[in-house]
Amino acid sequence: MAGDVLSQSEIDALLSAISTGEMTAEDVKKDEETKKVKVYDFKRALRFSKDQIRSLTRIHENFARLLTTFFSAQLRNYVQITVVSVDQIPFEEFVRSIPNMTLINVFEVPPLDGNILMEINPNIAYSMLDRLMGGTGESHSNVDNLTEIETKIMTNLFERSFDNLREAWENVAEIDPILVELEVNPQFLQMISPNETVIVISLNTIIGETSGMINICIPHVVLEPIVPNLSVRYWMQSNTKQMSPEQQRALETRVKEASLPVITELGNTDISIQDFLTMQVGDVLQLNQKIDDPLLIKVGTLPKFTAQAGKVGSKMAVQILDPLKGADEHE
Repeated sequence: MAGDVLSQSEIDALLSAISTGEMTAEDVKKDEETKKVKVYDFKRALRFSKDQIRSLTRIHENFARLLTTFFSAQLRNYVQITVVSVDQIPFEEFVRSIPNMTLINVFEVPPLDGNILMEINPNIAYSMLDRLMGGTGESHSNVDNLTEIETKIMTNLFERSFDNLREAWENVAEIDPILVELEVNPQFLQMISPNETVIVISLNTIIGETSGMINICIPHVVLEPIVPNLSVRYWMQSNTKQMSPEQQRALETRVKEASLPVITELGNTDISIQDFLTMQVGDVLQLNQKIDDPLLIKVGTLPKFTAQAGKVGSKMAVQILDPLKGADEHE
């Protein structure tokens, strides 16, 4: 690790201390062993590997792009959504990190067990609401004063946005997000144990001139059945599709019907630019090919066969003599 590399001055000081007797080799060994001990917080257990975190990041970067397109069409305004961070933290820490009054969508993702949260910052939520109701997208209300009509409008908007989440996850798991409830106070959320590890995906959201965060909270218990699907190996396997026999036969048919130029070279020669510029009809060029030497046949641009010139009826033709040695190496 880069943090363990000593500078030249530190190495010189260490050698000097050992040579003068201020420090022994045993002291250095003990100090090194002491540095290897790391503090581990059992309340903040890391349940996901870096590889799995990267996979979740890729999934939600795709989701952010889809959500940007969806909200842009629905709100008819400039929308930009990007993934800021993907962290694994205790559920209690997530609840403490969001505002006391905010907009929280609680939804199920069958066939997976448990619920997922999508917390929308009030600034963003009311900017969306204002645009949907014909306004300019200003954020000017308090989230705890949502009327039934406003609640229904927001519920419909986010229910339709779940199609984008389904699409973003389709390479890992077939999920069917269903909105369960719309909550405004995070203190009332009793989904899981406070110490349970959750994945929190933070999306920076800009709508017009308003900005805020959308946080997606996924408990470990929800992802546990599909954790193996989050590995790079699974992604590589899923992206490599096996060709069916019907597809293979169709491909062979198309390849057999493909046309390629077949060129017979009678020979070649070198001339100067001056001779080329003064060339006229009827001029004769002397080739470097003898009349009894075999001709070269190219398929496309690759030399493949040797042949001899002749006639078939009244038409000029060539007869293939042999495949060219080493021709397969050019394929």
